Amino acid sequence: MITTRQLIAQARAREEAMAKVDSLLASASGTAHDIDGQVEVTVDARGKLLRLWLAPTAVNLGDRLGTLVVEIAQAAMREATQDGYNKVALLLGEDMTYLIERMTGVPAPARAEDDDPGMTVEEFQRLRAERLGAATPLAAERSPAPSPEDEDAYWESFDPASLRSDR
Repeated sequence: MITTRQLIAQARAREEAMAKVDSLLASASGTAHDIDGQVEVTVDARGKLLRLWLAPTAVNLGDRLGTLVVEIAQAAMREATQDGYNKVALLLGEDMTYLIERMTGVPAPARAEDDDPGMTVEEFQRLRAERLGAATPLAAERSPAPSPEDEDAYWESFDPASLRSDR
């Protein structure tokens, strides 16, 4: 049985946590760049432009430059939104964060229906085997274990963003 004092303590803890949400969102940001590395944009969780970087070759894009900057800024905004939700989820928990998503009408980008689901375990294992010099996962099982130097080189180039999770 929960006592009145416990309920009051829980309510105060929630109130303190909610007071921290604004500062967490103020620290959230997102950065995105185009595939050619000519444009990079950083925004905060409210959409404020923090940094715009253009390579000298971006001038060659002509009329496409403006459209590209807007697309990259939108991708950076999705990244900032996700960063904000990630920070809030650590403070308030997944359930409360999901309620905030529902109330604001702005879902976490990781939950978007059209979001890339990432790579499968099989694809990850195949790519790993290729990086380590084996043609197929079965060949990797038959071949001797990679040397520690090969394994270190693999992990140095590993991109955790290739893995997938909701948070």
